[in-house]
Amino acid sequence: MAAVAPSILAADFANLQRDVEMLNNSEADYIHVDIMDGMFVPNISFGLPVCEAINRHAKKPLDVHLMIEQPDRYLENFRDAGASILTVHYEACTHLHRTIQLIKELGVKPGVALNPHTPVEVLSEILPDLSLVLIMSVNPGFGGQKFIENTYRKIYKLNYMREELGCDFKIEVDGGVNNTNAKLLVENGADILVAGSFVFNSANPFETIAELRKN
Repeated sequence: MAAVAPSILAADFANLQRDVEMLNNSEADYIHVDIMDGMFVPNISFGLPVCEAINRHAKKPLDVHLMIEQPDRYLENFRDAGASILTVHYEACTHLHRTIQLIKELGVKPGVALNPHTPVEVLSEILPDLSLVLIMSVNPGFGGQKFIENTYRKIYKLNYMREELGCDFKIEVDGGVNNTNAKLLVENGADILVAGSFVFNSANPFETIAELRKN
């Protein structure tokens, strides 16, 4: 059974508390919080004050995905804003090992995200230090994009590496996830499914989340 992390980026920002409380009452396992700076990705989402506001109402762990340059500057701030998981991008971290150690020292679970063009092999030296690897199945920055088919192969490879190394990090996939591809993603090794517009634009988000968890 897959864990589900609905992306709050697709929520109604004018009714954010309502949508967070909806997720609290659903079968969601995490609340996925996308932080974008307009530099690392071509979009700006929201920052610390909104993350803090979400955390005030959230009863599910905040899975915070930092799509920002120089994330080290803000790790402690996002920990204080309620992050249970802090995921940084491999492509944004010159000294990734140091960044991961900083996250651990803050008492937060460390994750690393990979853009679609980045091979999973680049993480081979740091996988034992990670709690989560996030495979982007769209180019980061905007919701509602089309799923990239090569994602299945990347997850399969990463799952093989996890077994070979005897690691226990979770594999998360983000972008274009829906009931059409969820089963195959899980079969290839995905543990956590991030879904934004598929959940929040559905007629019944509760049922949509429950259906995703069955995969």
